[in-house]
Amino acid sequence: MTLEMGAPAYLFFPPTFPVILLFGLLGVVVGSFLNVLILRLPVMLSHAWQQEIQAYLAQSEAHHNRPNQEVVTAQLNLFYPRSHCPNCLNTLSPIHLIPLISWIALRGRCAACHEAISIRYPLIELLTALLSGASAIWWGGSATTLAALFFIWVLIALAWIDIDHLLLPDTLTQPLLWAGLIANFFGLFVPFGQAFWGAVGGYVFLWALYWLFRLFSGKEGIGQGDFKLLAALGAWLGWHALPGLLLIASLSGAGYGLLAIIFEGHSRQTPIPFGPFLALSGLVLLFFPFNLEF
Repeated sequence: MTLEMGAPAYLFFPPTFPVILLFGLLGVVVGSFLNVLILRLPVMLSHAWQQEIQAYLAQSEAHHNRPNQEVVTAQLNLFYPRSHCPNCLNTLSPIHLIPLISWIALRGRCAACHEAISIRYPLIELLTALLSGASAIWWGGSATTLAALFFIWVLIALAWIDIDHLLLPDTLTQPLLWAGLIANFFGLFVPFGQAFWGAVGGYVFLWALYWLFRLFSGKEGIGQGDFKLLAALGAWLGWHALPGLLLIASLSGAGYGLLAIIFEGHSRQTPIPFGPFLALSGLVLLFFPFNLEF
């Protein structure tokens, strides 16, 4: 096993304290937006899928000279309606939307109905801030840092959406894959050839594993979103990172599954999202890249 640390590409500012603080503050603001994205994107996708089904059924009924049904238009998006308490539906004022500070000032409760606010919201904001600041420590104010921020933010969103819904949306995994290939076209993390084959190898490996497991067990053991996420990680970190990605994700996933069985009473048939563990492995190898040599 060999460690590798890449030098920052296209450095604009050295990793001074003001630069690190600036990226950390940016991270906490983006973390607040990620909370909205994690909450609303799956609902938006569900509405979109329902509209597509209704439109298809409406066309089919029209083709067979049947009464047309009205297609429901979803009003929800990332900016409308404004953020509100899920319990009392009270619209939050701007002062209650300050990341981290508002949650602490309100002592973790809604200002209107005093219902407890999930601690996950400040945790996501804090995690995003810490990882964003860490990227500035590693690479300063550089193009590498800007690319790493996108990588970090999308992985955080994907991990929590998968935890909530067992879903890794194409609207996030596909841009992540293409962004990795573009970043490494400029050599920000690994040579482009390694990125290309990392994307191919990541997808093909889990695709083949999926079909082998299905062939012998008759069950689906891996979600197809996991193929795309591992392909995206390979596009960012290169083909040589794939064994490490799979090792960290598998060990952490197996450890969590064992703890869930022991302490939470989960059965072996309870599905466990693999996306969060792939995201974890991607973040580990982003900051601490290493090769597994056999």
